[in-house]
Amino acid sequence: MTVALAQINATVGDLAGNSRRLVDAARLAYSQGAHLVLTPELGLCGYPPEDLLLRPAFMQACAQALADCALELADCPGLFVVVGHPHQFGDRGDLRSNSVSVPQRYNAASVLSGGHVLGIYCKRELPNYQVFDERRYFASGRDAALPPLVFAGQGLKFGVVICEHAWFDEPGVAAKAAGAQVL
Repeated sequence: MTVALAQINATVGDLAGNSRRLVDAARLAYSQGAHLVLTPELGLCGYPPEDLLLRPAFMQACAQALADCALELADCPGLFVVVGHPHQFGDRGDLRSNSVSVPQRYNAASVLSGGHVLGIYCKRELPNYQVFDERRYFASGRDAALPPLVFAGQGLKFGVVICEHAWFDEPGVAAKAAGAQVL
């Protein structure tokens, strides 16, 4: 299994440019034998997107850009690309309620392969210290009630975790319990 890290220098709010950089980096890695490409946290929209997340049109554009990236990489058989992006369930992102009937925004990562978005994982541990202000914009992935994202490639099972998860046991333990061999 050859893994590539796509360090793309994303620009906040530049969905077209960031998408192009992600796809180009994934294609280059694939041409050099990579099976798995990892992109930055929120690489699709740039970090930190802050108040852009409050715009419904921006969130819809992020969802479309993610689907477009998946389609653009359809001709790379056997390639898995983990893309960081904002996500919401439903038409609005409202952090004032934990109700499942009220859509919320999440800091997420999705696995792209074969022209499809195979799955989504929502960040559970949100930093809120020093330069980080994620709780202002995102709900914890615990509220999404999604199982860990585990995918298989090259005879291994991979679990997806996002940034702050490296400092906490629970996300890795949950991924392992779901069958992940590698995080």
